[in-house]
Amino acid sequence: MAEVKKEQENNVIFALDIGTRSIIGVVGVVEGRRFHVLAIEKQDHGQRAMLDGQIENIEQVAEVAREVIARLEKRTKIHLARVCVAAAGRALKSEAASFTLELPATQTITEDIVNQLEAGAVSEAEHTLREQSATQHEQYYMVGYTVSTYRLDGYPMSSIRDHTGKVLEAEVVVTFLPREVVESLYAVVGKLGLEVASLTLEPIASLNAAIPADIRLLNLVLVDIGAGTSDIAICRDGSVVGYTMATIAGDEITELLMRALLVDFSQAEKLKMSLSDKGKVGYTDILGITHDTSAEELRDMIAPAVKALASEISKRILDLNGKVPSAVFLAGGGSKLVGLKERVAEELKIEAARVAIAGNHFEKNAWAEDYDLNDPEYATPLGIAISAGLGLINDSYVILLNGQPAKLFRSGVLIMRDILMMNGYHYADLIGRTGANLSFTLNGERQFYRGSLATPPVILLNGEPAELTDVVHAGDSISFTPARQGADAAKTLADFVGRRYSGVATINGAAAPLDQPIHTGDDVWIDELGSVSGRVAEIDEDEEEIAEAEEEKPAPAPTLVPLSITLNDTPIMLPGKPSGEPYYLMDMLEFSGIDFNHLDKPVELQVNGLPGQFSQVLVDHDVVSIR
Repeated sequence: MAEVKKEQENNVIFALDIGTRSIIGVVGVVEGRRFHVLAIEKQDHGQRAMLDGQIENIEQVAEVAREVIARLEKRTKIHLARVCVAAAGRALKSEAASFTLELPATQTITEDIVNQLEAGAVSEAEHTLREQSATQHEQYYMVGYTVSTYRLDGYPMSSIRDHTGKVLEAEVVVTFLPREVVESLYAVVGKLGLEVASLTLEPIASLNAAIPADIRLLNLVLVDIGAGTSDIAICRDGSVVGYTMATIAGDEITELLMRALLVDFSQAEKLKMSLSDKGKVGYTDILGITHDTSAEELRDMIAPAVKALASEISKRILDLNGKVPSAVFLAGGGSKLVGLKERVAEELKIEAARVAIAGNHFEKNAWAEDYDLNDPEYATPLGIAISAGLGLINDSYVILLNGQPAKLFRSGVLIMRDILMMNGYHYADLIGRTGANLSFTLNGERQFYRGSLATPPVILLNGEPAELTDVVHAGDSISFTPARQGADAAKTLADFVGRRYSGVATINGAAAPLDQPIHTGDDVWIDELGSVSGRVAEIDEDEEEIAEAEEEKPAPAPTLVPLSITLNDTPIMLPGKPSGEPYYLMDMLEFSGIDFNHLDKPVELQVNGLPGQFSQVLVDHDVVSIR
């Protein structure tokens, strides 16, 4: 008779840590602001179905996960349907970038201005990453970013909000994750028939288990050393501020033993686990020969690899943090490697006591009757569960984007811009670009026509119009339609001579048909054209006569309401739109003199001295600044 299981209730958290060497599952419930562990199960991969934290064989990984799930369900008598997971930091890419924003005048730095500055810096990093990618089709999720330095009028500052200045600079480190890392994780979960209840990054999860919130005012580092990678998270001033990873980890030690002792991978793993033993250690090599050695000899043998691992971890910490941290916590199975924490302290030039094995703080957020949780290998699975159960980070929340759960990674406050960029949208999708301008010479006179304005994006937050700077909360629903690029300016010869012209017209010295498009840089000559402006006016009248002849009744002219504003200190009078619609701030971009096809910095918008939004309606006598 089949065992009856109850359905997974909303308060039951199921976390699955899919690691390079093994899969660990944790089931528990939140009780009194602590996670009560009901069951833990671990299963090693029978084959190397994962490489450096990345899923290689989806079906093999799913098969191991099914075994873990089956044992958890048997132990808890709960049918598991929702799972909390974490994306590996294996392929995290960090790009440093800087950006300068010069305001039209000295003024108080508002939150909107800081957002604009940081968005420009993030876009610079994104542009650099795309240029360095092996293929332009490679796509990344923006995991998050940290500002390493602000400068206000040349002076370095930790914060510029509410200060007064004119020239703003920001240096940032932006972290990206390749799309395939996340998609392969979702593919495994899909094969298991589970729903993804939350998604986070493994280094964030480990940090949430190992470093309680009450000590994050200090500059602390969590290094989760797995089999394939060493994921690093940094916190200070109460929040997580950066992530990176080292491409070497525990497998380097295993592979060194394989080469040195001529043993297979499983035998090398056993020898690695015996490094802390005393006395003799026996093993059989691939030739069937039995050997005896000592743990001390093995430690001497792997010393160069331990030093290399410690050196790489320390370098990554210093590159991202910019200085030596207050303390370092080592987590994951690789953290148990004999002598590693002492080596890390040496490389960072800090006291040995300031590098510790994680686990001592797990009990602040989790507890269990049947398990000893003070094991650094539990950092990631416990962290995934704690993150989701205690709501420590926004990535355990569900936010819908166009009807689907958005992929969220950052901790702290999330604004609309960040969420859209995390889910694959780019600067052009958020702002839009004006169509290409057209410039050429006509009978020796320079002609210039502007491309049409972009169609602004449509952003709805819970059904209401929203801006890119709006804060988004758990449970919110976003509807986003990307901006559309404006049409390029276009002209043909017929636009200047009419369709009935029988004379000679050339483009770049060659005779051309009347319907041939004119391109930027072309040299156009038309016989007997006379004054360009006068001739165009004649053609307009000619075309109007033809149109009137074709239409029985012309459409009634709309009521045109002109608008008087001041743009960049210059009074201008705008005719009413033929459609009768109002003018928006975005409409003024055409008159600003800025080439939006070659922007190298964000555009600063103000209406009557206050930060403006593209969709803002203008009224008579508004004072607009676009710089």
